[in-house]
Amino acid sequence: QVQLVESGGGLVQAGGSLRLSCAASGRTFGDYAMAWFRQAPGKEREFVAGINWSGSNTYYGDSVKGRFTISRDNANNMVYLQIYSLKPEDTAVYFCAQDLRMYGLTVVIDPYEYDYWGQGTQVTVSS
Repeated sequence: QVQLVESGGGLVQAGGSLRLSCAASGRTFGDYAMAWFRQAPGKEREFVAGINWSGSNTYYGDSVKGRFTISRDNANNMVYLQIYSLKPEDTAVYFCAQDLRMYGLTVVIDPYEYDYWGQGTQVTVSS
């Protein structure tokens, strides 16, 4: 059974930074693309960033380009989301997710293409 556990969220002031982490277990981590999504109250789940199985390809949502960086450590089954220049509109629960495809070369933004999800970590940005 795959388990994804996020950490690193918290309350920060606008302009601050955070690094979110996601620890994975249960199947060969390096075989699958990973992604971060977020969901704010009353809004749909939004794709934030994704990285393919090898780390050679990344993709970002338009609202976070230039401020968020996704990375992965296949040796330690970890995926990270470094967030800079936080804005109040970044306030949301952040989820990591694992692609259902093995060795996907491209990053997909459709949440239905991800079959395992963590419980989420809350990020709150104060103005």
